[in-house]
Amino acid sequence: MRNYIILLLVGFIISMSSCREDFEFEPSTGNLTFSKDTVYCDTVFTNIGSSTYSLKVYNKSNKDIKIPVIKLGKEDSKYRITVDGMVGENNRVFRDVELLAKDSMYIFIEVTADVASSNPTDFLYTDQILFDEGTNQQKVELVTLIQDAYFLFPKRFSDGTTETLTIEGIEKPVYGFVLDENDPANGNEYHWGNDKPYVVYGYAAVASSKTLTIDPGARVHFHAESGIIVGNGATLKAVGTLEDKIIFEGDRLEPNFDNVAGQWETIWLTAGSTNNEIEHVIIKNAIVGLNIDSNDGNFMPIKNTEIYNSSLIGLYAKTAKIQGENIVINNAGIASLYCAIGGSYDFKHCTFNNNWSSSRQVAVALNNYYEDIDGVIQTEPLTQAYFKNCIIYGSNTFELSLDPDSTEDFNYSFTKCLIKFGTTTNSLYSFIYADENNIKLSENPRFLDIQKNKLNIGDDSAARGFGDDIGVPNDILGRIRTTTIGKYDLGAYQHEIFPED
Repeated sequence: MRNYIILLLVGFIISMSSCREDFEFEPSTGNLTFSKDTVYCDTVFTNIGSSTYSLKVYNKSNKDIKIPVIKLGKEDSKYRITVDGMVGENNRVFRDVELLAKDSMYIFIEVTADVASSNPTDFLYTDQILFDEGTNQQKVELVTLIQDAYFLFPKRFSDGTTETLTIEGIEKPVYGFVLDENDPANGNEYHWGNDKPYVVYGYAAVASSKTLTIDPGARVHFHAESGIIVGNGATLKAVGTLEDKIIFEGDRLEPNFDNVAGQWETIWLTAGSTNNEIEHVIIKNAIVGLNIDSNDGNFMPIKNTEIYNSSLIGLYAKTAKIQGENIVINNAGIASLYCAIGGSYDFKHCTFNNNWSSSRQVAVALNNYYEDIDGVIQTEPLTQAYFKNCIIYGSNTFELSLDPDSTEDFNYSFTKCLIKFGTTTNSLYSFIYADENNIKLSENPRFLDIQKNKLNIGDDSAARGFGDDIGVPNDILGRIRTTTIGKYDLGAYQHEIFPED
């Protein structure tokens, strides 16, 4: 045992004596190499910080070197950098940076700039990262596109508090604001044009008797925990065109955020909102795309509308009245379409798909009840839920959920639909198996690309030529629906021949 301890001590002493206690660094000679010559920071809105981008710097020589200075080219640069975890002087200047032989280091880059700082001809804001000085100096270019926008946000008061909204049924005030017809910066906030995007912080509220009109081609971006609230007696008119659709999405413009669900909250049409219209609209990456409470008794039209990547529900209707044509909803954490607490619905030529990565999600869910704050079940009649020439599909075995508290007030019908559904003895679903000339069961619609939200169907789709003429002559792309032996294609899209890859 004693000899073993002695051997350990000797080994430890030898290893310590062989460790290099210091490094001899030589000045850099301008021979660094980089993972890229130009770092392109994706488009950002004016005065909104970017994501973090990286640059890798290599010392491929056999010598340990010291770089006298690494800095941004502009003294007042809007970029910020960190070098191997160091913040330097104001995130802009780093002196005597050491880099071992055959080693590398990371530089991380961020930018917050306004449109006034950019080039007025192309709105690019540029700078450089400079390595060393004099004849040894090397450069990496930095480029960012700055986009101007209208910014809508709650007022900040002199006591340091910010504007909030009080909403019936919600205990805590909601971070938000009421739109202003005479805002000193934005003018009439009840009219959103298409000359530049809108960026919304918090909930933008439409007051009673007011109408928010959104022009064709408008782009609306929401920050996290933000959305639109249309109050009792208020109206939303979001009517785009085939050529100029209205787009609602988050405020992160980087490509990595294109299909990230849950970036903002919802467009909420509260109970009593009236005369709402939604047409040629795209809603992306919300928690709940459209949240519609009981409206004023008239059917609300939703036409030629796409809702994608909702972390909870694509279209959430509660005791509402909706007439939907050419609606496409793809991917949601709970349901693409959820008609809850009764209501009255008429959907024609709609495509509801859900490939969310869970075992419980569905494409379509219907119920006619809710549990109140005292735990008592309250029922509202599902007067009608008509689905005609629709596709209800997804990655699970069962993509349709019928959940009544009482079948007396639970009226539904599915006419000429393709439905993804397995085997059950529940009599609620007996219609699915009753008539193969009325329901196509679990046959593949062969969507073009589900992951890219392209739910177009090809000429080999099971949805081709199965539907009836129900008075919707054009598909979501404006194409005239043609017949196949007197029958029409199901869903929002007329079939087409896809080009080969």
